[in-house]
Amino acid sequence: MTSGAARADFRVCNATQSLVGVSIGYRAAAGWITEGWWHVEGSTCKTLIEGPLSSRYYYLYAEDAERGGRWDGPINMCVADKEFKIVGVRDCIPRGFQRAGFQEYDTGEQASWMVQLTDDPAPDGTAAVTGAGTQ
Repeated sequence: MTSGAARADFRVCNATQSLVGVSIGYRAAAGWITEGWWHVEGSTCKTLIEGPLSSRYYYLYAEDAERGGRWDGPINMCVADKEFKIVGVRDCIPRGFQRAGFQEYDTGEQASWMVQLTDDPAPDGTAAVTGAGTQ
């Protein structure tokens, strides 16, 4: 990689002072996949997917590990208590997982994307996360 090349990845930046747990969902050849947890310290960023993005749509769910609260959305997918990689988004509870509401991000087929988690969520939880494509 040359020094002038843009990084291609999916990153989450935590603009709060709290530790946040983040999970991501996406469509793969094997079907729907959810993965977590990434622990993102306050005022830091973490790369969830390295390299050029292979999907247009990604789904994000995050929890404030210290103060409670979450950044969520209307798309139900499966999560687990500990580190996980789950194939499929149906029958979460019968399969021993929890169900969480993920927010959808349309990356517009850009090579990289960044989501920022902030302290100031809207009542529905969605405005707390802002996505931005980077060229």
